[in-house]
Amino acid sequence: MGSAVQVPGTPRKKAAVAGPTPAETREPDPRVEQFLEIITTSLEDDKAEDIVVIDLTGRASFADRMVIATGLADRQIAAMAAHIDRKLGEAGLKRVRTEGATGSDWVLLDAGDIVVHLFKAEARALYGLERMWGDDLDVPPEAPAGPVA
Repeated sequence: MGSAVQVPGTPRKKAAVAGPTPAETREPDPRVEQFLEIITTSLEDDKAEDIVVIDLTGRASFADRMVIATGLADRQIAAMAAHIDRKLGEAGLKRVRTEGATGSDWVLLDAGDIVVHLFKAEARALYGLERMWGDDLDVPPEAPAGPVA
C-alpha cells in the first residue's frame, strides 16, 4: 500500500527547503508594497542612511523584498526597529520577528515577505549584503574584447 511520505516542519520551513518559487506561479501578497512604503518612510523619518530596497522575487524563498539601512548608533538602530515593528502592527501585520535589537551592530526584522537589515556602517561594509543579493549578480560578466595572448 503506497502512502505519501510526511516531511516534518512548518510550511515555511518546507518552502525554504523547496527553494524559490518561480514568480509567475506564486501569488504575490498585495500588501507587500504597502508594508514596504511604511518601512521606508519610517526609516527616512528616523534619519536612516543609505536605504536600499532589493527585489528578491523569484530569487529567494524567504522573502520578496530586502531592505538594508544604516544607523549611527545602537540606540538609533534599536529605535528604528521598534518604530517599524509598531507601524507594521498598526497596519495589520502582527507577526514581525526581531533579532539583535538588544544592542548590536545588526538588527534583523522578519516581516514575512519583507526582511529588514539595520546596520552600523562598519557591520554593513563587513557583511556586504548588497553585493550578495544585488541585481548586478544576475548580469553575466562581459566577454573579453579580443583573444587573450
